[in-house]
Amino acid sequence: HFPEGDPTQLIRLLPPGRESTNLLLQARGLIDLIIPRGGRGLIDYVRQHATVPVIETGAGVCHTYFHAEGDPVKGAAIVVNAKTRRVSVCNALDHLLVDSNALHRLPFLCAGLADHNVVIYADEACRLSLEGQYPADLLRPATPDLRGTEFLDYKMLATAVDGLNHAIDEVNRYGSGHSECIVTEDKKAADTFTALVDAACVYVNAPTSFTDGGEFGLGAEIGISTQKLHARGPMGLEELNTYKWIVRGEGQVRK
Repeated sequence: HFPEGDPTQLIRLLPPGRESTNLLLQARGLIDLIIPRGGRGLIDYVRQHATVPVIETGAGVCHTYFHAEGDPVKGAAIVVNAKTRRVSVCNALDHLLVDSNALHRLPFLCAGLADHNVVIYADEACRLSLEGQYPADLLRPATPDLRGTEFLDYKMLATAVDGLNHAIDEVNRYGSGHSECIVTEDKKAADTFTALVDAACVYVNAPTSFTDGGEFGLGAEIGISTQKLHARGPMGLEELNTYKWIVRGEGQVRK
């Protein structure tokens, strides 16, 4: 049912420019909710200037942690799918964490990335593992400022971590609360990772590329929220809790 008047007014394109944007962001009483779709700069601007409720979506700094007990065949498929299926989307892999006890697996995990000309920014431990087994023109030194980067390109950071707790700390510090993955055959490690990682979607042996409204059975996707709360009316303790999606796979990848 349309409200009284012209139904074409249900959708309105605003004039381009910051002035109209700011009017929209501060239209309390006229607009119930704003959902910005775009890069980090747009989302940060909306967050800083809006007086209307906002759901933050879009920014995805996604990690995959290859655990010491990870299956290398599953891991290689997951890394390639998460990084190269579509590089310009928010669920694409940005940072590969490799357990220091599994560094000998790194060349195999990354072999398929070379077919897509993926540039790997590797820390010293990962670089030593990859040298001579990954194209030299695609292997570059990592720098500290690359942590927390959403590349949106055929580029990826690779660093070594000293065990599960170190990996969880890295993810929680530099991730954006979007989608994170662990590759492991150790159920206890998987359970610890899913419990302690602070992200909307946490995967075990499946790539972050599955984070999508259609894949989750939600129909047409409005956005992927990295926030925690959305409630209306009387709130008790239950309404102050949030949830996250936990996806357990066996090496499946998204077509």
